[in-house]
Amino acid sequence: MKRFQLLYEFWLFLRQNKKYWLVPMVLVLVLMGALLIFAQSSALAPFIYSIF
Repeated sequence: MKRFQLLYEFWLFLRQNKKYWLVPMVLVLVLMGALLIFAQSSALAPFIYSIF
């Protein structure tokens, strides 16, 4: 539970304050971060960087 406590507290915050519109923004930021991490250790890095 300790690992996912931050996610759980974030979900409680969203639910309590009715800020569900933040969920898509957070997901996009997480996906962009994952893409950048993947791009650093991949042979596809030049192609992914050219998208941005």
